Amino acid sequence: MSSPSPVFSVRRQAPQLIEPAVEQTPRELLHLSYADGQLRYNIPIILFYKNNPSMKGKDPVNSIREALGRALVYYYPLAGRLGEGPDKKLMVDCTGEGILFVEAEANIKHEQLGDSIYPPCGSFDEFLYNVSGSEGILNCPLLLFQVTRLTCGGFIVAIRLNHTMCDGPGFSQFLHAVAEIACGKQAPSILPIWNRELFNARDPTCITLPEFEDGTHNSQNVAVTNSTNMSYKSFFFYPREFKALRNHLPSHLKNCTTRFELLTACLWKCRTAALGLKPDDVVLVSFPINSRGNHQNMHVPLGYYGNAFVLAAVSSRVNHLCDNPLGYVVELVKEAKAQLSEGYVKSSVDRKVIRGRTMQTTFERMFNITLADNTHSGFDEVDFGWGKPVYGGIPLVRLGSSAYSRCNKNGMDGVLVPICLPSSVMERFHQELKIMTQ
Repeated sequence: MSSPSPVFSVRRQAPQLIEPAVEQTPRELLHLSYADGQLRYNIPIILFYKNNPSMKGKDPVNSIREALGRALVYYYPLAGRLGEGPDKKLMVDCTGEGILFVEAEANIKHEQLGDSIYPPCGSFDEFLYNVSGSEGILNCPLLLFQVTRLTCGGFIVAIRLNHTMCDGPGFSQFLHAVAEIACGKQAPSILPIWNRELFNARDPTCITLPEFEDGTHNSQNVAVTNSTNMSYKSFFFYPREFKALRNHLPSHLKNCTTRFELLTACLWKCRTAALGLKPDDVVLVSFPINSRGNHQNMHVPLGYYGNAFVLAAVSSRVNHLCDNPLGYVVELVKEAKAQLSEGYVKSSVDRKVIRGRTMQTTFERMFNITLADNTHSGFDEVDFGWGKPVYGGIPLVRLGSSAYSRCNKNGMDGVLVPICLPSSVMERFHQELKIMTQ
């Protein structure tokens, strides 16, 4: 699914800094974890809201702007600036300088946006203005918000987040705090907790993770990776599609396989078949797993909003992946998830410290796909008083990664999966997907 972006214009006010809504918040230097330090890039998020007649006379821009200032009293590190200490270890200086906020208006109704609200959101640059000098990681605002009013009374909230500060669930926690305050609460129902030392390396470090086989970096792989003719599409998986996928599984897997395992196995298998790689090439799928909860004995406290995930991964030769039924691939995904434990999480952090970013380079050579599950992050439930967003999640997708989002389209609840592939591969991928889901 993809559709052209409608033509419209956006008028923006000058960017402003939103500071915590008290005269002074704690001025301290807080260390980020090693897990945080590996994510030195910004991530975008977008939320689309329809008009709510019961909110007539209330301005979403002013409501969200005021609530942000009050929420930053509790989340004051987000109003600071990042710096580096010894060994390039990241620290946040809680200066209270604030986050960037842009007020805007678009001469378009929500209904006119159509399917362009779903990734790839072709108009995202209009909804999130790249304020000059703000796009860095160090010594820059850690958050950029743009709230755009629509002529129908709806609005759009677009955000750029410095990933070192939060993962998806952690940032969703902050957004829900802002929403609660916008709706009249005096304080967030879940108070933030720092505790970044939970995801620091051990002393001495110890790696016990499995090593993944290197793929063949052949000329065919280079040609696909360097392709400039890219295609971007979103695919919707409703109960009908999940039922069709589950029908491919043997009886012992049908009732114990989650939707995430089913979808991840399907996408990995179909994408690999579409790429047309050599039978003995190696491909890899990786996926972040949230360490919150007690299932990994990490004891991450309620309110922790830092990066609390570990990357699970599994590799396979192309012929094994393509020639075997879907149940075989599901078993691989399940085995990768089953490895997760407190020791796995600690070992993952230790490996990042010892090897830096070399693992990312290795993954890229193996034609990897990283698939993140955002269906439980709660971006689709952030209610500033106007109701839940029509769509809340990532606006963009790039080659080699995707994120699942919950979505209600045409009155049906489902999972949205944006995909980026070379145009020559996308049609084959679509055909492979049809075979699996019909």
